[in-house]
Amino acid sequence: MASAEPPARAENPAARVRVWDLPVRVFHWSIVGLVGLSWTAVENGFMRVHLWSGLALLALLLFRIAWGFVGSTTARFADFVRGPRQVAGYLRGIARGEQPRYAGHNPAGGWMVLLLLAVLLLQALSGLFANDGVRFNAPLAARISAALSDRVTSLHGMIFNVLLALVWLHVVAALYYRLVRGENLAGAMISGNKPRGAVAAAGQLNFVPLRWAVLCLALSAAVVWWIART
Repeated sequence: MASAEPPARAENPAARVRVWDLPVRVFHWSIVGLVGLSWTAVENGFMRVHLWSGLALLALLLFRIAWGFVGSTTARFADFVRGPRQVAGYLRGIARGEQPRYAGHNPAGGWMVLLLLAVLLLQALSGLFANDGVRFNAPLAARISAALSDRVTSLHGMIFNVLLALVWLHVVAALYYRLVRGENLAGAMISGNKPRGAVAAAGQLNFVPLRWAVLCLALSAAVVWWIART
């Protein structure tokens, strides 16, 4: 008589699953720190600190764009950038109380990421042509007329206000997911892990070796260093 097979082991929904790689997490919190540093520096007149903080920010943004194409599964734009219908369907589902699960960014969060990246990139690039009206000129300010540099400087300030609004919306969304839906998005971006029950069952996550992230960052930093030296 054949022996009975042991029953299948049920997955523990509280078990942790790795969803974010180290480069994405370091990028995320480095951006938070650099935006805060840039703001503090310019408010206190430390323009040299503001410049180097902005250049570091630009290097990280170039890295993140590259990592969005060659990085780990959840870092790739193809994984979280979805069409308007999918975003609308996701939001309608949330309004109905549904609990859709995603390993990385959800459809609405994916567009928030794109908006933040685009605004941050505009902020960093416009800063390259700005001046403080006294004695500080950014690396590329001399490449354009003084009048145009003044206009770009004004634009630089306006873009920062847009950035603040997006950051506020981002924080509010994270609090909503934490307090209403019980999803600790900030915690996952620190540890890299989510509870298995909060992650979609289908799909295999692939993590790219760290050496490729180091290469992408080195190339991005080299581009920014070249810009700063021109």
